[in-house]
Formats: sequence, C-alpha cells, structure tokens
Amino acid sequence: MNPHAKLIFMASLLLGTTITISSNHWVMAWTGLEINTLAIIPLIAKSHHPRAIEATIKYFLIQAAASTLLLFSSMTNAWATGQWDITQMSNPTSCILLTTAIAMKLGLVPFHFWFPEVLQGSSLTTALLLSTIMKLPPITILFMVSHSMNHILLSIMAIASAALGGWMGLNQTQMRKILAFSSISHLGWMTIIIIYNPNLTLLNFLIYSIMTSTVFLTLSTTKTLKLSTMMISWTKTPILYSTLTLTLLSLAGLPPLTGFLPKWLIIFDLTKQDLTPAATLMAMLSLLGLFFYLRLAFYSTITLPPNSTNYMKQWHTNKAPNISIAILTSLSIMLLPISPMILTTT
Repeated sequence: MNPHAKLIFMASLLLGTTITISSNHWVMAWTGLEINTLAIIPLIAKSHHPRAIEATIKYFLIQAAASTLLLFSSMTNAWATGQWDITQMSNPTSCILLTTAIAMKLGLVPFHFWFPEVLQGSSLTTALLLSTIMKLPPITILFMVSHSMNHILLSIMAIASAALGGWMGLNQTQMRKILAFSSISHLGWMTIIIIYNPNLTLLNFLIYSIMTSTVFLTLSTTKTLKLSTMMISWTKTPILYSTLTLTLLSLAGLPPLTGFLPKWLIIFDLTKQDLTPAATLMAMLSLLGLFFYLRLAFYSTITLPPNSTNYMKQWHTNKAPNISIAILTSLSIMLLPISPMILTTT
C-alpha cells in the first residue's frame, strides 16, 4: 500500500475515534463511527487476497447495519423525548436497539459470528487495530449510556460471550481466530461490570489492549500465523517467545501477572453488588480460556513439534530490537503492584 494512502487512512482512523469519544450528540458519534469504518476497510483489503476481500465485505455489511441501527435508536429516542444528547437515552425501545447495535459493533454474543472470520482474513497489524482501537468508540458510547441500559440483557450477553469465547477457542489452530475468541471472552468481562462500575470496564479495556498488542506484535515479528509454525518459531527468538509465554499467561488472568488485576477487581465488585452467582459463573468460565492460553504457552516453549510439519524451518529472523514490544511486555507482566492505588481510587 502507498505510504501516503496508509497515512491518510490511519489519520482518519484516529480522527473518527476522537470524534466519537469526544461527542455528546448522536449524529456526531455516528459520524465518527462511519469515518472509522471507511478508514479500516482499505486496510483489511490491502492484500487483495480473496479471503481478505471476503472479510472486508463481511465487516462492511455488519458495521453498516450496526450504524444504521444505532442511528435509528437515537432517532427513536429523540422522537420520544426530544433529546439528541447521548446521556439522555431514556426510551426503553431505543435502549434495546442501542444495545443490539453496540453488541454488533463489538462482536458480543449472539452477534459475534463476523469477528473471527474478519480477523482471519486480515493481516496481523490490521487484526490488532480491529481488536483494540476499533473497539474503543463503541465501548465509549456504552460507557456514556450505561446508566440507561437493561442490566439483565447486558449480563446475559456478557456471560454468553465469556462462555462462547472460551469454548470456541479450544479447538482452534489459527492464531488470529484464537485471539478473536479471546477478545470475545474479554468483552464479556468488560460488559458485565459496565453498569455497576464503568471505570473498571475502561481499566479492563486498557489492560486488555496492552496485552493483546504485545501478542500481536510478537507474532508479527516472527511471522507466526498457526500453532504449527509457533512450535518451531521459538528457535528464531527464544527470549521473545519466553516473554510471549508470560504475556499469554497474563491474558489468561493468572496471578501475579497484570491480567489478574481486572478479573480480580471485577469479581470483587460483583460480589459487593450481591451478584455472587454471576461472579462465580464468570470465574468458572475463565477456566475455559485458561486452558487454551496454557496450550499456547506450551506450544511457544516446546522444543520440537510432536509430529512432522510441512513448513520450512526458518532459522533467520529480523534481529533488530523493537522497543515497543519491550515496553508493552513489561506492562503486560508487571502492572499488578499498582493495584492498591487503583483499589483506593475505585
């Protein structure tokens, strides 16, 4: 892709995200979401592979339908209340339509089917954008209207997302699909707490973005797309794959790593809200994700593949140091000591 074109698309991506997260009018928020969608589409389709074109069409159709539904819900609310302010979403029908639209944009269950397929058809860099930056505007809108949302509907979607994200990730061999189902599972954790403590949702999203960025950048450096190549890629950069193992365990939520912090705080807050059954269920469902994260960690440190592989062993890789991976890995592993400060502020 032409560097100037890529610069324009990335600038448009940042512009659309900024417009959405800083607006309090529904039309401006919708405009930012549309700019985001139009900016990411060429980045998904840049490889011109049939799978990439298929992923682009799927992404466009889903996002266009979700944006239309979001605009329709805001118009319905304005018709009933006379308010275009995002925080004044009080019409019950509009709230349900908005919940559906945001769930489609984020990939929450039962509107999750497009997300793994789109990530599988994208490059690792574009998949990173889809998993992090593209989820920020919908989460921001959900943050602003969380006081008006139906907590039962959101809780059902959240528990179903945590369950399906862990369950469907068990039998995957493609790294991008595994990380897509990981994203769906983490979205369930973010959604279940947003009504009771929205700040925890933003904290969870920030920590998830840091950990996911570390994994995607590491896989992009070693050009690893499948488990079969992951098993022989450790020979190229053994230190990098050692830190990748710790990052994967952090994504699983194991203490004393960073990923344990948001899950610990969410379970703690759900218990304070007398939602002990929901907290117990979410904790048990996280064991599904723990299983395939442990499998990834095992594959990233295995000495030899247990069976023959059709891939050529690449013994050379780019040895240039990447400071961003080092910083993100450190944050992904060692942020837990700041938890007392976060507990006092929340």
